[in-house]
Amino acid sequence: MVGKETKKAEIKVTGMTCATCATTIEKSLLNLDGVSKAEVNLAREIASVEYDPKILKINDLDSAVKDAGYDVINERAILKVGGMTCVMCANSIESALGRLDGVVEVNVNVSSEKVYVTFNPKVVSISDMKKAIEESGYQYLGVEGEALEELKLEENQRNKKYRLIVGAVDSAILMGLMYAPMMMLPYGISMPFLMFLIALPAFIYLSYPIFNAAYRSLKNRNLNMDVMYSMGIGVAFFSSILGTFNILLGSEFMFYEAAVMLATFLTLGRFLEERAKGKTSESIKRLMGLQAKSATIIRDGKEVEISIEDVIVGDIVIVKPGEKIPVDGEIISGQSYVDESMISGEPIPVFKEKGSKVIGATINKNSVLNFRATKVGKDTVLSQIIKLVEEAQGSKPEIQKIADKAVSYFIPTVLAIAAISFVSWYYVFNSTFLFAITSLISILVIACPCALGLATPTAITVGIGKGADLGILIKNGDALQLSEKLTAVLFDKTGTLTKGKPDVTDILTFGIDKDQFLKITASVEKNSDHPLANAIVKSAEEKGIVLSGSKNFDTFGGKGVKATVSGKEVIIGNRTLFNEKRISIKNEIEQQITKLENEGKTAVLISIDNKFSGIIGIADTLKETSKESIKKLMESRIKVYMITGDNKRTASAIGRVLSIKNILAEVLPEDKAKEVKRLQNSGEIVAFVGDGINDAPALAQADVGIAIGSGTDVAIESGDIVLVKNDIKDVVSAIKLSKKVMQRIKQNLFWAFAYNTALIPVAAGILYPTFGITLRPEFAGFAMAMSSVTVVTLSLMLKRFNPEKN
Repeated sequence: MVGKETKKAEIKVTGMTCATCATTIEKSLLNLDGVSKAEVNLAREIASVEYDPKILKINDLDSAVKDAGYDVINERAILKVGGMTCVMCANSIESALGRLDGVVEVNVNVSSEKVYVTFNPKVVSISDMKKAIEESGYQYLGVEGEALEELKLEENQRNKKYRLIVGAVDSAILMGLMYAPMMMLPYGISMPFLMFLIALPAFIYLSYPIFNAAYRSLKNRNLNMDVMYSMGIGVAFFSSILGTFNILLGSEFMFYEAAVMLATFLTLGRFLEERAKGKTSESIKRLMGLQAKSATIIRDGKEVEISIEDVIVGDIVIVKPGEKIPVDGEIISGQSYVDESMISGEPIPVFKEKGSKVIGATINKNSVLNFRATKVGKDTVLSQIIKLVEEAQGSKPEIQKIADKAVSYFIPTVLAIAAISFVSWYYVFNSTFLFAITSLISILVIACPCALGLATPTAITVGIGKGADLGILIKNGDALQLSEKLTAVLFDKTGTLTKGKPDVTDILTFGIDKDQFLKITASVEKNSDHPLANAIVKSAEEKGIVLSGSKNFDTFGGKGVKATVSGKEVIIGNRTLFNEKRISIKNEIEQQITKLENEGKTAVLISIDNKFSGIIGIADTLKETSKESIKKLMESRIKVYMITGDNKRTASAIGRVLSIKNILAEVLPEDKAKEVKRLQNSGEIVAFVGDGINDAPALAQADVGIAIGSGTDVAIESGDIVLVKNDIKDVVSAIKLSKKVMQRIKQNLFWAFAYNTALIPVAAGILYPTFGITLRPEFAGFAMAMSSVTVVTLSLMLKRFNPEKN
């Protein structure tokens, strides 16, 4: 947990290529006095930092990232401000905004009445800036925005594209000169010197970002991919210069084309990798794109269109047909169908009327709706989903921590192999210096820790994003890893396997009129929010029965309730409660109870003034997808359990319909977590599927807690996986998705390890004595560039995941 004196910030970083880059940034941030925690997610390019705001500001964190050799991307907004008249006004606004933690830069243009603010949106919001401006005595008139992240990505891609063109053209010329017949050049210029003149400008242009990143890394006492690559292309180019001018080396040491091609291939790899990584976060961008930009509200009796940031709780919002609902709220007038598919995944529009809840970003279809705003800004369902998905994508499962550990030893190992190879070939096997140096360069440029570093985070980012698209919100990477290993799934019955909307099917009375009996029973049950109680009250209301008041209402956890109605003590519950209260049940009544239970109905027993007075049979309909989903889980060799407070006969009847053999009946709510623990103690890896609120202890105890049908309450604490829809088949989809993501992570890691394990020895010349095979540096560079692109591309294939087909 973040302490009271600690603030959490997320910084968007650009320029990272491998896990070592992430480690470099983490170290740079942790070196700051006041930073208690720093974690970098390579796939999302996000640094999460916990720091003391009394000691540090966001600018200090940005500077630490930049000092490590990387760049920071912030948002820029143009705020329209009224009331400015002179430079002092500008200074006042700059000072007010500059004091906000998260504001990086402020520029005020008095003449155009605009304020240009660069800020970190994870730390400070437009609402905070609006408040600061208004408290300074000026008018906040709205906002115009620029998406700096997209602009920065486009700029990076454009620069890399220019470098690629220069590198490709220069490499082609140098390759042509290499194989051209020897000829006399004017002014006595030699061919090596001509190649030097052609290669030098392109090499500087191409390799500057690589050498700069390597310098920054070494400055921070870290070894990363850029250090190795710089050594490789540096040795190639420097030895070529020595060969050109016959300093220590001869003219056979011509690596100009190799050096330029190597720098070109690295740039190509990063160009393709950057494009692919940009696609891994498309789900988040899609969710963010759903947000409405403005809202029409009623102010002083008039309709006014305002920015979405200016809507406050309690505002009356008007939404016309075809418009997006801007924030969450409750309808006060109007009827319409609302398309909620972008949140729930349900394709059929939902009918809404007075009293219905509406969700921001959904679309009003066919009539005007007036609603009162209940949640705005970061509290809306969409904002909560975005936050949950972002945090999940930033989490590290155990498998990633192992891969990151491997990467930390990777570069020193490769440098050692390169040195041993050079010494062995030149001093031990008496090979030529040219052969030894070629082997050294090939090893330095072929080793690729990037593929290892990207294997896990890219798959997790794409997988969790795909889950969000399907209405499956996975809270962390560990939930993915554990879901793949599940051996048992424990379902709560009511509201999970069943619809959770039970109906009264039978009313049996003994010595009392049925309507009078139902009136007394419902008068007690109206004090409870239990689904069975709601069914009884609903049955009475449908019959037009007017309910009486009740006194001394009390509950007996998982067993029943009691109250006084018109001076009579009424007890409603199950056999356990009646046995405790010593209320006798005759044999013929017991037979009728048994009959109802064998039909899969719940028998609610009622006594009035300690005399058994009647039975109400209640049935809860199974969800349409329950049977098929249970079958699919069993086909996956997962044990399926059903847990319920119902007696064994009722539970067994439902179990038979669903083909569930493992029934845990008559379990009190507080004992569900104990049953989960009992299964865990027997060696099972357990998922518990239930209501995110009522089943919180069991969800927390399970290895993987799956909260189903949470709908708009996605921010619930319990549950590692939150299912937006109330559909049991999403449990199957969540487990399938988890298995697919973990399978892809293992594939990525296999290819990353296999690539390095196979090609580093080849680059070192292990095949040369037997087969005469060596690996030229330029081919080694191309293979390195393609390795990380392959891993990211494999991760992107998760976007095609279809739970119906996979």
